[in-house]
Amino acid sequence: MKFITFCSFLLFATCGAKYIHHNITLDPSEEEIIIAFGSCNHHDDPQLLWDDVIKQKPDVWIWLGDIVYADTENMAVTRKKYQIQKANPAYKNLYEQCKVIGVWDDHDFGVNDGGKDYPMKKESQKELLDFLDVESDDPRRSREGMYSAYTIEKMDKKIKVLLLDARYFRDHWNKKEANIEGTILGETQWQWLESELKNSDADLHVIGSGIQILSADHKYEKWANFPNERKRLIDLLKKYQETPAIFISGDRHTAEFSLLNDDELDYDLYDMTSSGLTHTWVKAPFEQNNLRVGERIREKNFGLIRLNIESRKLIGNLEIRGDDNALHEHMKVVY
Repeated sequence: MKFITFCSFLLFATCGAKYIHHNITLDPSEEEIIIAFGSCNHHDDPQLLWDDVIKQKPDVWIWLGDIVYADTENMAVTRKKYQIQKANPAYKNLYEQCKVIGVWDDHDFGVNDGGKDYPMKKESQKELLDFLDVESDDPRRSREGMYSAYTIEKMDKKIKVLLLDARYFRDHWNKKEANIEGTILGETQWQWLESELKNSDADLHVIGSGIQILSADHKYEKWANFPNERKRLIDLLKKYQETPAIFISGDRHTAEFSLLNDDELDYDLYDMTSSGLTHTWVKAPFEQNNLRVGERIREKNFGLIRLNIESRKLIGNLEIRGDDNALHEHMKVVY
C-alpha cells in the first residue's frame, strides 16, 4: 500500500469567503505521481477495470461523475446504489490502496442533463459526500456545490487538482441553441476557482469537469453550450499561466484527447476525456471534433496521468487504458 497522509487547511479567497484545501502527501521514495480517473459506471454491471487501475499503482483516483446512475428524487434509491458500489470487492481494493476523490455529473447528481433546477440537489450532495467519506467539518457539508481543491505533494513537486461542479449552479440549456449569458459554475464557484489559481504554488493544475471543456462540435452536453463560460475558463488559465494545466473530463461514453493550441498560452492545453468504466457507445458514429488528436476510443476505459518528478521539469504520459492492461491512446507532455 502506498504511504499517504491526508489533511486539510483553510484558505481565504479575495472576497473574504472561507474555503478548505486538502493536502495529499505521498511517499517520496517513488519517482512518479500517478493520477487515475474515470466516469460512467453502472453499479450493477460487471466492473472489469478496477484490477487494471490497481496495476498502475495510482496515488489518487478521481471520479468524474456518473459514479452511479441514480436518476431519481428518492434519496433512498441513490443511497442504496452508492452502497452497492462501495461494497464492490474490486472497487474496495482500489479504495484501500489510494486516495479517492471526485465530483458528480448528471446521473449521480440526480437527473439526466440536469442543472440548478433539480429540486433535490442539496440532499443529493449529502449522499455523494457520504459515499466519498468526506469529513464532517469539510465546508462541502454546509455550503452549496461539490467543487473542491487538492494539492498532491511528492518530493519538491506539487500537483493541484481542481474539481469543478458543472451541475449545482448550471443554468438551463436548450439543445437547439447555445446559452450565451448563462452560467455553468455560478459566481461563487468562479471566485473560488480564480482564488485557487491565483494563490497556487503548484507545478501543474489538473482541472476536472464532468462534461467536456474543449470539444465544441458535437450536439451533446459540453462547456461550449455556454460559450462565455468556456472562454472565461480559458482566459483564467491565460491570466495565471505561469502554472500549466490539463483538463480531464468524462460523460461521453467514449474517450479521446482534445488539444487547444492558443498563441496566448505558453503550453499545449489538453482535455483528456475518459468514459466509460462499465459501458461505452460501442457503435458511436463519426463525430466531428476539430480539436481531437489521436483516435476516439469506444472500448471501456480509464484515464491515467503519469508524471515523472525526477527532473527539473515535469515529464508526463497521458494515457487512455482499458481491460487487460490495454493502452488505447497516449500523449507525451513536458511542463
